[in-house]
Amino acid sequence: MISEISISDHMASFKITINQVIHVEVEADAPASLLETIEQVGVEPRFHCRNGFCGACRTKLISGTVRYTTEPLAYIRQGDILPCVCQADSDIIIEH
Repeated sequence: MISEISISDHMASFKITINQVIHVEVEADAPASLLETIEQVGVEPRFHCRNGFCGACRTKLISGTVRYTTEPLAYIRQGDILPCVCQADSDIIIEH
């Protein structure tokens, strides 16, 4: 499944592409994590703890950058992110 989400604020607009299917617009300064944003568009992500501890929501970041709102405790491989504790910091493409 491929999804696309656009994040915008007064200064910036970020586009998030998830598996290249859904398009959504969200304010960049919104407090929602990437995991919560994914859920809001109807994608059912894998997760358990929602705080970066277990790593169950691990997702491949194809391109772009994210910022972590909380330092993740789970191991993250090169090229992976934990959407439960991050937000888009640029246009991103993820494979979930």
